[in-house]
Amino acid sequence: MAASPPRQQLLLVDDEEDANEELAELLEGEGFCCFTAPSVRTALKLLTEHPDIALVITDLRMPEESGISLIKRLREHTSRQHLPVIVTSGHADMEDVSDLLRLQVLDLFRKPIYHVRLLETLNNLFPEPKVYQVGN
Repeated sequence: MAASPPRQQLLLVDDEEDANEELAELLEGEGFCCFTAPSVRTALKLLTEHPDIALVITDLRMPEESGISLIKRLREHTSRQHLPVIVTSGHADMEDVSDLLRLQVLDLFRKPIYHVRLLETLNNLFPEPKVYQVGN
């Protein structure tokens, strides 16, 4: 039986490399193709290099630029303004939440991420392709 083609390409943005790698491993196990970036600058470069990226999962708080800064840049960029974004944070406050609502993020997950809920969200957004078998 042939391996199924990968599902959507996702970009994971977090300055904590261990968190990025753990999430990438989980999502790749579900068939997604994951790119990881430790900063907003690297994320923007990857988005340019890989136009098929279908979703961004970004940490809110990072040392150089925040996840909100990344989302604002995406919303200003014509070809990427509707790209779905999920935000992760261990420290989101009400002001952050109101900014995220204005920026039309898909969801906000508190860290540590509850993986079952994240996978439910991704499976609703990107249903697994059905594999049909032809009978005799």
